[in-house]
Amino acid sequence: MSPRTNDNEPAGQPVGTDEGDLPEPGTTPSAAEAETEIESAVGEGAEGDERVAAVRRVAAAGRRWRGAQLVGCAALLAVAMTGGAIAVSAARDGAPQPVAASSSAVSPGLLGSGDLDAGITSLQAHLRSQPRDFGSWATLGLAYVEQARTKGDPSRYPQADKALKRALELSPDNDQALAGRAALAAARHDFKDALTYADKALKQNPYSERALCSRIDALVELGRYEEAGKAADTADARKPGVPVFTRYAYVHELRGEVGAARRVLEQALATATSRGDVAYVSAQLGQLAWNQGDYRTALRYYGRALAADENYLPALEGRARAQAASGDRAAAVTGMELVVSRFPLPGPLVELGELYEARGADGDRTKARDQYALVDAWIALARANGVNADLDTALAAADHGDKAEALRAARAEWVRRHTVHTADALAWALHVNGHDQEALPYARRATATGYRNASFLYHRGTIELATGHEKDGRASLTAALKLNPGFSPLGASRARAELKNPEAAK
Repeated sequence: MSPRTNDNEPAGQPVGTDEGDLPEPGTTPSAAEAETEIESAVGEGAEGDERVAAVRRVAAAGRRWRGAQLVGCAALLAVAMTGGAIAVSAARDGAPQPVAASSSAVSPGLLGSGDLDAGITSLQAHLRSQPRDFGSWATLGLAYVEQARTKGDPSRYPQADKALKRALELSPDNDQALAGRAALAAARHDFKDALTYADKALKQNPYSERALCSRIDALVELGRYEEAGKAADTADARKPGVPVFTRYAYVHELRGEVGAARRVLEQALATATSRGDVAYVSAQLGQLAWNQGDYRTALRYYGRALAADENYLPALEGRARAQAASGDRAAAVTGMELVVSRFPLPGPLVELGELYEARGADGDRTKARDQYALVDAWIALARANGVNADLDTALAAADHGDKAEALRAARAEWVRRHTVHTADALAWALHVNGHDQEALPYARRATATGYRNASFLYHRGTIELATGHEKDGRASLTAALKLNPGFSPLGASRARAELKNPEAAK
C-alpha cells in the first residue's frame, strides 16, 4: 500500500457531496439545528467573550484568595490572554516538559502565512459554506490546539474537541482527524488517549507525521522510554524532518546521551528552512546547552532563534534564564516579565517570582506572591477546559503554595504515569510534607535514566541529607551545582547553603 499524503494536502480543499457523504436516514438534523451545531463547532471569530468567560472561571475558582489579590490576578490573567499568537514551550528544567511542538503542528498551508489567527478565520468562513469538508474540520481542530498552546489559552481545547469530533462524524477513518485527537489528548495531558488515537491514525496512514510524533510524545510522557526510542527510530525512518528530529533528540537527552541529542538537533537546524523551524530548533539547542550549564552557548542559540523570530517566547524565556544564571539579573527580570505578560504559564511565572525573591528589592516579595497566585489562576483555567494540571500543581505548590495539595496532585499524577518528571515531583512533594524516607526512592528514580537535570540532583541531594545519607547528599548537591550552577534563582543558593550546613536539610 502506498503512503497517503493527507498531511500535505491544502487545508481548505473541499470534498464532494455525493450520496456517500450524506447522513444515514433519520439522522439528518433540521436546518436550524445544523446551523447551530456548525456555529458551535466552528467557534466565534472574536475572542473577547471567551477571555471574559475565562477570567470569570478563574475568579470562581480562586475565591479563597484575598479580594484585592484576586482582582489583581484576574486582571493580570485577562491582560496576558490578549498577547499575540507566538509559540512558546516551558523550559524543561523549571517545569514539566510539554509535548514537543513546532510550526509543523498544523498544516503547512495554514501556518505558511505566519498568522494562525487569520488561517483559523479563513477556515471558519470556509466551513460555514462547506460544512461537510471533513479535512478542513480536522485542520481547524488542530489549529485550535496550536492556538491554545501558543496563546496559553486552554479555552480553545473544547472548540478543538468539537471540530475534531465533527471531522470524525463525517469520515470515521480520517487519519488527519485521528492524529488531531491524539494531539488534543496530549495537550490535555491525557497521554493514554493520545497513544490510542495515534495508533489508530497510523493504522490508516503509517506515514502520518503528526501521528508518528504524537506517538513518541505519548510514550515519553507515560514513562515508557524504551518504547519511545523505538517509536522515534520508526518515525525517523518513515518521515524524517524537524518535528521527528527534535523528539528523537529529547529521547536521547532523557537517556543522558547529551552529545547524541546535540548532534540530532544540529542536523535538524541544518535542514530547517522556515523561520519558525529555525527559531524552534535553535531554542531547543539553547535549552540543551543551558541544562548543561553552558550559558554562553545557550545565549548564542537563543540569539539565533530570536534573529529568526524576535518574538519567539521560548527563546525569550530561555535567554532570561541564561541571563539570570550568568549574573545579569536585571536583564533576566525584564525578559521574564515580557514572557509572562504574553504567556502566563506556571514555569515562567514561578521563575519570575523567584527572580523577584532573589533580588529582594522593595515590593519584590509582593510581586513574587502575585506570580505564584497567577499559577493557581492558570491551573484553574486549564482544569476548567479539560487539562490535567496535577504535575503543574505539584511543582508550583510544593515550594510556593499549598504543600498538602502539592502532595495530593503528585500522588495522583504518579498513578497515571511513571516518568522522571513525575518521580521528581512526587519526591519533592513528599519532602516538603516531611515524608523523606518515602521520598528517597522516588528521588533516586528520577535520576536513574541518566537524564542530566540539576534540579533533580538538588532535590535528591536535599532528601538524601534529610534521611541521613550525608555522603550521597553532598555528592548529589555538588553534582547539581557542577552541572548547572545557576539552575534556579533560589534552588542554587539553597544547595550551596546545604553543602555548608548539612544539618539545615534535616
